[in-house]
Parts: sequence; structure tokens; C-alpha cells
Amino acid sequence: MSVRVTVPCTRAQGEAIASSDLFTDSEHPPVLVADEPDESRPDDWLIHAYFEHSPSDEELAILDCLGSGAPQIEQLGEADWVTMSQAGLQPIRAGRFTVHTPTYPADPDRINFEIDAGLAFGTGQHATTSGCLTALDALASSGAHFANIADIGTGTGLLAFAALSLWPEAKCIATDIDPIAIDVSRDNAAINGLTLGHGAGQLLLAVADGLNSPMLSARAPFDLIIANILAGPLIELAADFAGALTPRGIIILAGLLDTQAEAVIRAYEERGLNLSDRGSGEWPVLVLTGSK
Repeated sequence: MSVRVTVPCTRAQGEAIASSDLFTDSEHPPVLVADEPDESRPDDWLIHAYFEHSPSDEELAILDCLGSGAPQIEQLGEADWVTMSQAGLQPIRAGRFTVHTPTYPADPDRINFEIDAGLAFGTGQHATTSGCLTALDALASSGAHFANIADIGTGTGLLAFAALSLWPEAKCIATDIDPIAIDVSRDNAAINGLTLGHGAGQLLLAVADGLNSPMLSARAPFDLIIANILAGPLIELAADFAGALTPRGIIILAGLLDTQAEAVIRAYEERGLNLSDRGSGEWPVLVLTGSK
């Protein structure tokens, strides 16, 4: 028997489940997936928990705390519950990249990355992920070259993977404030054939709050910084990012709503950066260039 429990939530609550480790006492913990069912209401998300058994009262209580509404329980019968949990996660296709769960095959003649369903992107994150991949692809197509890259708030490691595929001789470090995200990135690196290490063409992983890390300090300055997080932290990190950038280096910023873009842009322009591309849509991706 398969059971799906759905809980209404905000975008922040939905994104937080990627680093949740709340079912440690469950012999068969659920697969958690968050999505944005209505693009016109970008803060109204749903958390779906897929169980291969009837959830206990304790498990339902945990789910109740994750969102902002009462859990709705649905019996799915004998269907493959993992496949069903992945069904709503359509592949992302952006530029030369395809990002997919194990349910979907790789795209021939494209750069493919596989992200496991239990750790995957929900549809609400598609716009920012796709926008960052498109921005990276556009930079490569324009002839840009980078030798020292940082992916701050990496989550699943995906954007660091994409950057290394475009600039395979670069050094790249990916960090996150959550150690679970770094474990996820390490697993995804293995799935996708990335080599971990300190050298050129290798990915270094580290737990860090913003740029507060000895590894980041040792690697700086960077000629490409990628940060797909949220508007508030992006504004708070503006001075640190500007200080860690090489002359004429590039910063890609995402995770902000269109209504938040001007405040983020202003924070970086005040630190001497110039806006190269504002992006478009509900979830714009900002590309800024250092002017030193």
C-alpha cells in the first residue's frame, strides 16, 4: 500500500524540506517532495510525503509542523510509490543542460545531470534553477572563461556541476550552511561522475555560512560567484561577495522575486558592480560584473 500525505506550506517551508532529517525514528521514512501548483501564487506551495505504509500519528505530527495547514491523506493503492513521487518532477531543459530524476532518461547530445527524487527540485524551483543554467550557458557561449568558481548555498550541487562541465579546467568550491546539503551534493557528485578534490577540474565541498569559511578565504578571489538563495541573504552578502570577486569578475544571483530585484541590484551597485543582465519573469536571475 502507498499513501500520500499533502500539507499546504509557504515557499520557504517547501524549500526547507531539502535539508530535513526529521524521520530518524521511522524504519521506512517517507520521500518528501515540494512543489508550486500555481505559478500565479508563488508563495503557496505543497509538501507531499510518500509512504509505503500507513503513516503513524507521530509521523503525521511531524508533517503537520512542516507546513501551514492540516495534512490531507490519500491512499494510492499498489502503485510504485517512488515513481509516483517523481512523477511531477519534469526534467529541466535550459541551454545545453538537462536535469532529470532517475525516472527520466538522459537527453542525447546534451549535458545531463541526475538528481534523485528524494533530494530533488520541486516545480517552484524550476524557474531559478533553469535561469541559472541558462545564464551559465550564455556566458560560455559568449566566450567567457573562468578559472576559480564558487557556488554559495549549493543545495544539491547542481550549479557547481554545470559550471565545471562548461569550464572543466577551473577550480570550483560549493558550500552550504546546512551540512546535510553538503552530504547531498557529495552523493549527487558521485551519481554524476564529478571528481571531488582541490585541483583544477575538481569540486571542493564545504559547510559555510555565506563566505565565512577558511576554505573560501583560501580560494578567494573568485572570477565567478553563483548564489541561488533568497533576496535577504543576497543583500546581506553583497559586501562580502564584492570583496571576494576578481576585477571584472561575474556574480550570478537568483532565488529572488521580481519585486525584490531592485533592492538586490541596488545593494550590489552600491559596492561597485554593474548589472549585465536582469533576467525576466517572476524569478529573475541577475548577472553582475565587477568594475574594478
